Amino acid sequence: MSKKYRKIHDHWYDGIKEALMMYIPGNKVFGTMAARRARIGTLFILPFIIGFIFFMVRPLIFSLQMSLNEVTLKAGGGFEMAWNKFNNYHYAMATDPNFNQYLVTEIGRMGINVIATLIMSFVIAVILNQKFKGRIFCRIIFFLPVILSSGVLPGIESSNEFYNMMSDISNSVQNSSGINISATLENLLSVSGVASQVFDVIFQMIDAIYDIVMASGIQIIVFLSGLQSISPSLYEAADVEGCSGWESFWKITFPMVSPLLLVNCIYTIIDFFMKNDNRVIELINNTMYGVKLNFGVASAMSWIYFGVALAFIGVGTFIITRAVKSYE
Repeated sequence: MSKKYRKIHDHWYDGIKEALMMYIPGNKVFGTMAARRARIGTLFILPFIIGFIFFMVRPLIFSLQMSLNEVTLKAGGGFEMAWNKFNNYHYAMATDPNFNQYLVTEIGRMGINVIATLIMSFVIAVILNQKFKGRIFCRIIFFLPVILSSGVLPGIESSNEFYNMMSDISNSVQNSSGINISATLENLLSVSGVASQVFDVIFQMIDAIYDIVMASGIQIIVFLSGLQSISPSLYEAADVEGCSGWESFWKITFPMVSPLLLVNCIYTIIDFFMKNDNRVIELINNTMYGVKLNFGVASAMSWIYFGVALAFIGVGTFIITRAVKSYE
């Protein structure tokens, strides 16, 4: 083994060993502040760990097994599986006419929405952290989308006849008038030759502003908690030194809150990949519960989609950790 790989191996080995020693009494690591914080954090996520082990591990293994088999329903109930190697994955990636197209489309939407959500939630959190009358009421208003988007509002939108009627009227008026403000501005800017690709992204964000606002509640709370943990003495010292508000923001506010960018980025990516209006999710549900009832292909699509989500979480983590500054 070369020195480079030996160094990497030793680094991982020492890290795992130190992590385990945090939970084992009778050693010097157990009594440290980092170990106490790790144990407290483990207690917070312990309900999730228990729930995952008892309710999620078995379905995950069963789904992986189905993705590698041809699943056939029996006439009297139940089903049987026949091993077909990776044929289901090959069908999903090379034969299905919609899966790759939907996957690429949703990845593009995800990238735009994640960036827009992080920027909007951070800006709103900075504003809500200021002192002004009615600050608590404003915070409640910006957190309401989290409650409304938890299943109540999407159900109302899909089943409310009045909502659907108003939506149809709005679309009819727009189509009859032939005027689409967003498309018209986009065409004017493209004709003028002003950074058309950049404006394409901007207009996509504008068109998705409803979804972005609805998905920003948790991120606002996380950023707001980070802003409130910054000591006022840092701003007082910067003010004494003659720093402007803009300099204080980039030298104090953003570096101190930057570790939360990673948390919000991972949460936003996962939240987007699990949305109900995601076309890949709809395709998987139609493949599994539609006319074909193809459980093997649907499971393969799910695992491919899961792998893509993990890949983007890894890419986002790699990029953001380069800009994150850690403070003890």
